[in-house]
Amino acid sequence: MRFDTVTIKDIAKALNFSTSTISRALRGSYEISAETKKLVLEYAEKINYRPNPIALSLKERRSRSIGVVVSEIANNFFSEAINGIESIAYNCGYHVIITQSHESEEREKVNVQHHASRSVDGLLISLSSETVDLTYLKELYEKGLPIVFFDRITDEIDTHKVTANNYLGAMHATEHLIFQGFKKIAHITNSPYLSITKERLRGYTDALEKHNIPFNESLIKYCNRGGMVIEEIEDAMAELFKGKTKPDAIFTASDRITTLCFGVIKDLKQKIGFIGFTNTKVGQLFDPPLTVVKQPAFEIGQTATELLIQMIESKRPVLEFETKILDTELIIRESSLKKE
Repeated sequence: MRFDTVTIKDIAKALNFSTSTISRALRGSYEISAETKKLVLEYAEKINYRPNPIALSLKERRSRSIGVVVSEIANNFFSEAINGIESIAYNCGYHVIITQSHESEEREKVNVQHHASRSVDGLLISLSSETVDLTYLKELYEKGLPIVFFDRITDEIDTHKVTANNYLGAMHATEHLIFQGFKKIAHITNSPYLSITKERLRGYTDALEKHNIPFNESLIKYCNRGGMVIEEIEDAMAELFKGKTKPDAIFTASDRITTLCFGVIKDLKQKIGFIGFTNTKVGQLFDPPLTVVKQPAFEIGQTATELLIQMIESKRPVLEFETKILDTELIIRESSLKKE
């Protein structure tokens, strides 16, 4: 079934005007009389005329669209970030096209190449857990595609970046557990390739060092698929509790890992301290209520989009870039409190 749209030519034919007159009237040109403008606009409204976005993009050499690549839309952090992205993009007249990598480097490449082939005006990307080689992104960036990284960022491309203060968020979470009296704090985290993994691990280890607690590598577990495979969470937890040094608390480093680990702890009937990086809105409904490190996801999405649109609309090449780091919030609930 073919969808027929109304064109400027149709309006011109119906009103017996030239297409150029119709075009100028729709744009509100001073060259067209008020009476003609009124006639054209009223008729256009009557027949539900809408400008053809493809024709406009060809004329302006812009698609008025932004590509977004995230690991998973269902992730609480990314769903909030996308809301922030759309809030800015919509108000600036841009459409948002969202794709998911599902923590796959190959799928991420396919998504980025699809966005580029559809001539998006710019790209917002949060890297997948598997991504190591950024050559494909560098090539697109060097060809003139504006790119802004958010959350999972990289130093390999000189552009704008927006992320949370992962280091301090992790340090404050670990210190809170230490202040509660926990000494054997395990850390379950993402792929070691990710910027957020490195920053949160550094915050955790620096907190241990600050309070003279020896670092034990056996208490660190990496989940290379970021918790998208339940088995890797179960294996990590099993290794922790079968080891010589069993943890008395766990600090998890991402949204999906946090919620899945909390469920496994309940299944194992382990009573230990627990804090996780997560933006879940129902943490207080967990049993016990969940202590979380909350990221300003909405604001991260907004800030990244503002910076990208500035790049897109700049009349000159952008040569100076910012890395914006937004504060996290530690929300303390019962899960991290020491039981007497």
